[in-house]
Amino acid sequence: MKRSNWFIGIDLGTGSCKSIVVDEEARVLGFGAAEYSGLQAQDRWQEQDPRELLKAAIDSARGAVTESGMRPEDCAGLSIGGALHSVLALDGHGDPLTGVITWADGRAAEQSRALRGLPVASRLYQETGCPSHGMYPLYKIMWLRDKQGDVFRKTRRFVSAKEYVFARLTGEYLVDYCLAAGSGLLNTQALRWNPLCLEMAGIREDQLSSLCSPLTVHRGLSPEFAREMGIREDVPVVVGSSDAANSNLGAGAVNPWQATCMVGTSGAFRVISSRPILDEKARSWCYAIDEGHWLVGGAINNGGVALSWLRDCLNQAVPHISPDPLLSFEDVITLAGGAKAGAGGVICLPFFAGERSPNWNLNARAMFFGMTLEHGVRHLARALLEGIAFRFRSLKEVLVDIGVDVRQIIASGGFTKSDLWLQVMADALNRELVLPVWGETSALGAAFWALLSARGGEGLEKAGDFVKLGDSCRPNPESVEIYNRMYPLFEKLYQSLEKSFDEVAALQEGLER
Repeated sequence: MKRSNWFIGIDLGTGSCKSIVVDEEARVLGFGAAEYSGLQAQDRWQEQDPRELLKAAIDSARGAVTESGMRPEDCAGLSIGGALHSVLALDGHGDPLTGVITWADGRAAEQSRALRGLPVASRLYQETGCPSHGMYPLYKIMWLRDKQGDVFRKTRRFVSAKEYVFARLTGEYLVDYCLAAGSGLLNTQALRWNPLCLEMAGIREDQLSSLCSPLTVHRGLSPEFAREMGIREDVPVVVGSSDAANSNLGAGAVNPWQATCMVGTSGAFRVISSRPILDEKARSWCYAIDEGHWLVGGAINNGGVALSWLRDCLNQAVPHISPDPLLSFEDVITLAGGAKAGAGGVICLPFFAGERSPNWNLNARAMFFGMTLEHGVRHLARALLEGIAFRFRSLKEVLVDIGVDVRQIIASGGFTKSDLWLQVMADALNRELVLPVWGETSALGAAFWALLSARGGEGLEKAGDFVKLGDSCRPNPESVEIYNRMYPLFEKLYQSLEKSFDEVAALQEGLER
């Protein structure tokens, strides 16, 4: 029988793990997904059981391999992608001392806020590409040192979720440049652990994983896990990159003029640049991918998680009088479709999980403004979608300010399944959005690293040849005019409330919820 090589990419996302099998021409052969069980939704977004992530990685990979129908012995490469900004503490035996603390966890707000406005914050941004914000593991490690000293002293190693899974599968602690850059601990230009950051965190370099390029290969998997996944034991395991970089690869956005607009649980607007690009106002971030590429852009905390909040609120108000009375994600978007552009003048500041780019304020809080007795839930749903889209407009404006020439925007993530949400985004940005044929871009991008490695380590630009683009969504001029009138008010509302955010955050700390 003729050998037919195939490759698998595993994407350890925030809410679930997804895996994709592709052939040598990058055609998708199989897909698998597994949720992280045993936790409430809010807990999943903030602290996760690392063993559940490992189980989900194995289950999703097995599902993709099974669906593909490919032979285990023909697997020519595997790569893993992981969400940025996670951290967990391990003891000397490699056992977890904490859960996986995700990007959404706000416990380190105090540690990051203490540096804002100080000269050291500017120096850190120049060296690491990371603004001062509590989502970065640098500050979460400082929080563990300050608040859980016993755990901190017992910690032999600080790793991300991906590093934990990679080590369990292979026995080796390695971290790619992009995931390391997203920790706030890497010098993003020199590509080495930053001594100042290590000193500030109170840790040693040997408590972190060995740095490597995304095309670094480890030979072989644990026999037990290889068997469970349906993959040969001696498969080349390519280190790969972060889910953010992988999303760009999987969307085909590999040139400096191509941006991805991604909305999943959170959201991001980013480009791959051939040089590091920093903002004198520190509104954007800059993460190394490899020796010649940097991921430049901004991210928001409130993507699908904000829509989930509204759905859950509505479901809590619905009496459980039938077997399945709960509203779905799609139902909430349908409600939004019942209101016209502008949501009847209701504006939403969608800061349900604080804020990342461009103002980096974990104390930012959500608000619906402009409501009257004439407004209903359809206006709230529509205003929420529009508020998220306005956040992306602010990210796009930052990239323009720092000299990024965006000529094409490729949409990815769960929001691409909704025609309405896509249209709202296109109208708010006043730009055409192009959709890749395959929507699970982070998992696909992970598979591309394994494929690129097998092809002799070709540069990441080659991934653009693997991706087919499909439909597009063009802005509606009437809606664009409405949003151009609303956006300045959206910005003005934020600025007028900026000082009050800290006050209400302090108030909430002392009140029972």
